[in-house]
Amino acid sequence: MEISAIIAINLKRIREERKLSMGQLAEMAGVSKVVLSQLEKGTANPTINTIWKITGALGLPYSSLLEMPETNAIHIKKKDLQDMCDDGYHIFTYYGKEPARPFELYEIVVDPGAEHDSIGHSSESSEYIIVTEGELEIGVNGDSYTLDPDDGLCFEAAVPHTYRNRTETRAKAVLMIFYR
Repeated sequence: MEISAIIAINLKRIREERKLSMGQLAEMAGVSKVVLSQLEKGTANPTINTIWKITGALGLPYSSLLEMPETNAIHIKKKDLQDMCDDGYHIFTYYGKEPARPFELYEIVVDPGAEHDSIGHSSESSEYIIVTEGELEIGVNGDSYTLDPDDGLCFEAAVPHTYRNRTETRAKAVLMIFYR
């Protein structure tokens, strides 16, 4: 990748992370908004002094604009996941909650005729579910919702809820529990 493209990616990312407008950063760095705009578009090659001005204003090392950030990609294969099964309700954990990740991401598979009752989760959590295959009925606090493929539902996860598959084919869904 060309250096102008790397600078463009880094400059825009850093500016947006810090919630700075183009004008604010231009004033802080003593560089024109036109130059910053060209740098963020990757249409200009900055001088060494321009990079020093920008990184100095941001309190960053000179190289922070010149190197691609690490991707830290995590590749998960379903065949490597543990199938936690409870009477026809299968749950596969793709991503568990961690300090830097305030959510859990699962795939659930509900066999034909199976039902799973949940007592609820943390009072500071919400469930987001998208059905990817089949039909899934979800009961939340006495209300019932029928989801077809590509339908979604969000609810406060602290209340009791039920997943039911009343059909003759399995149902699959992506489930995210978000912790506030």
